[in-house]
Amino acid sequence: MSHPDLNLLITLDVLLGEGSVARAARRLRLSPSAMSRALARLRETTGDPLLVRAGRGLVPTPRALELRERVGRVVEEAQAMLRPAEKLDLARLARTFTMRNSDGFVENFGPALIARIGEEAPGVRMRFVPKPDKDSTPLRDGSVDLETGVIGTTTGPEIRAQTLFRDRFVGVVRAGHPLCEGIVTPERYAAGRHVLVSRRNLDKGPIDDALEILGLQRQIATTVSGFLEALVFARTAGLIASVPERYTGHLRDGMFRFTIPLALPEITISLLWHPRHDADPAHRWLRSCVRDVCAEKQRAIGVAADGPD
Repeated sequence: MSHPDLNLLITLDVLLGEGSVARAARRLRLSPSAMSRALARLRETTGDPLLVRAGRGLVPTPRALELRERVGRVVEEAQAMLRPAEKLDLARLARTFTMRNSDGFVENFGPALIARIGEEAPGVRMRFVPKPDKDSTPLRDGSVDLETGVIGTTTGPEIRAQTLFRDRFVGVVRAGHPLCEGIVTPERYAAGRHVLVSRRNLDKGPIDDALEILGLQRQIATTVSGFLEALVFARTAGLIASVPERYTGHLRDGMFRFTIPLALPEITISLLWHPRHDADPAHRWLRSCVRDVCAEKQRAIGVAADGPD
């Protein structure tokens, strides 16, 4: 086509997002027959069936899967380009943002973030939700505006990321635990009873790989999905928890922290969002608030010496 109908991009974006002619028609406020005709035009234009019948539903073809993320970005960029520029009035901004985090972020950074937001934009409400995995679907579908954490293999390639701070894993035990006294060697560390944090319910992690290099193996008494649960077991059951130091700061109050005597890489805690929000002034403002709060917190605490928190 020498002059393709660019409106078909919007139709294609909605069709591939919904995976249903009927739902796409309702979303675009078209009749089912008009949407069916639009799908026929798309098939003719692309030379691919795009959506094919599978039982009582439709499934995307490989070509449709290839186009899904690309067409979404094109439509979002076009909408942002045509949207009138507005000066952000924080005093009048009334909006709810949803932020997804693992255990520790809200406890350590939440109060300062809420205080900052309250001072600058009192009409903004923050909703914090747990992060059970690294799947970026909530960012893609818009149910989450921002999230923090380590970029994983399930993080979509289109997801934007910016480093907030770097962290390291430390060992944590309750007061009076044998590891509170003396030098913690790899042998002493491995000899204790441990709680393993694994969202994917794995039997081992990077710490176990590092111990294996030294010919050591730790005894894992239990496996949990979050840092808070691990610290509960360390505090009440005398187990050894290994958690990110800065991310879990206040969760460890009153407990003993020590350097894990192994060669473990640092982890990078990032701020993640979907590119649909790149041009949103309110979203940019919120991202700057999160970055500033994390930076101020890191400057304040530094990396403390081993000992009681």
